[in-house]
Amino acid sequence: MAETATLKINGSNNIRQLSLPDLEQYFIAMREKKFRAHQVWEWLWQKHAHSFADMTNLSKELRQKLGENFSLPALMVDASQYSADGTVKSRFKTHEGHLCEGVLIPTDNRYTACVSSQIGCSLSCKFCATGYIERKRNLDFDEIYDEVVILNQQCEKVYDKKLSNIVFMGMGEPLLNYKNVLKAIERITSPDGLGMSPKRITVSTAGVAKQIRQLGDDKVKFKLALSLHAANDKKRHDIMPINDSNNIQSLVEALNHFYAQTKNEITFEYILFKDFNDSLKDADELIKLYRRVPADLINLIEYNPIDAAKFEKPEESKVEAFMEYLGRHKVNARLRRSRGKDIDAACGQLANKN
Repeated sequence: MAETATLKINGSNNIRQLSLPDLEQYFIAMREKKFRAHQVWEWLWQKHAHSFADMTNLSKELRQKLGENFSLPALMVDASQYSADGTVKSRFKTHEGHLCEGVLIPTDNRYTACVSSQIGCSLSCKFCATGYIERKRNLDFDEIYDEVVILNQQCEKVYDKKLSNIVFMGMGEPLLNYKNVLKAIERITSPDGLGMSPKRITVSTAGVAKQIRQLGDDKVKFKLALSLHAANDKKRHDIMPINDSNNIQSLVEALNHFYAQTKNEITFEYILFKDFNDSLKDADELIKLYRRVPADLINLIEYNPIDAAKFEKPEESKVEAFMEYLGRHKVNARLRRSRGKDIDAACGQLANKN
């Protein structure tokens, strides 16, 4: 809405898709005071209004006119589950009835929101429950913002704390919804949004080399995680079809470009699967790959079984041997114990179950 005169205003126009200058132009064209735009902006992004009726410092007539000219679709909580370990999983419903999930993960020193970027996923990773769900559409940036707002409200209610971290590790591939993810992060980190530091945000990708390079060119401030899960192309192809068009060499080049442009932290994520990628030979391949990229950390992740896949979790002794081998070769690695497994909220388990 660069010029109000050219905007076709009707009830389907989501008001949150407008910029603050757009809103100012709208109110000027309506012969209203310019400061009304700032009042509405605050309701949308800081007070998190779900309807125009909530905007109580506007006149009833003005609220009615906004309702006639714009829509205000908001993500709503459809259901929540509470794990024995304190994890909270929420299923969100969009204005047209689509479902996606987000998770609040508490630990001793942080409270993390795990958010989704798409409804379903098109990548079909063999170990991930979301990969077996058809991708319906991308989430809009304001819907992603709503996820964080809702999870932060849950965090304040349950733990009397604000979120400390956000990870884009829920449903969908964030880099296949590039513009909305970046715009959501801009709103999340903006002083007139949630004001969170981008250093506390991690975007996880299954490996879209072109978009990883674009992140570097865009000089983003947040951290990047690569869902690797195998350190050679053959094995990675077997579990992640995206590797056919984004092989390991292309990802190495993209990650090095990203780091050269941003100096932001890079993490490798590596789920251990029994008798597939858990041998010391696999560890050796992982070490060699780790040294080709300025990665800060390898996150070893427990596998969480899903109904659709036949993978199994390795014996604890195998996991310990893998970790010990990485440590002996001076690799910065940690084992991430999954939380929320009893409510299907752990890594790879999000599937909109009832």
